[in-house]
Amino acid sequence: QLQASGGGPVQAGGSLRLSCAASGRTFGSLSMGWFRQVPGKEREFVGGINQNGDRSYYADSVEGRFTISRDNAKNTAFLDMISLKAEDTAVYYCAAKAALGIRTKEGLYDYWGQGTQVTVSS
Repeated sequence: QLQASGGGPVQAGGSLRLSCAASGRTFGSLSMGWFRQVPGKEREFVGGINQNGDRSYYADSVEGRFTISRDNAKNTAFLDMISLKAEDTAVYYCAAKAALGIRTKEGLYDYWGQGTQVTVSS
């Protein structure tokens, strides 16, 4: 089970950290992904991190501004967002999958958190 948190309102140019807490003892064997969705649009891939945290991959739209990390000892993944823009406004979801590797397609993920709203005002 995944629990995303940390969303909220923020001004453009500001920063925010989202957390994704996982229950269970297999967190270290899961690769993690972050997605986001705005009303009327498909959910889009933001970034992902591999099982041990030494590799990550990001969508072009967030590259250089967002950073994904994880603490396997605490069963938690993080999405650090800086230089936020109004177009980053969305519901953010964390997801996990057992298969190796970072993948951008949401259908490849096995577990999903409930989403946390990020609202960036300009």
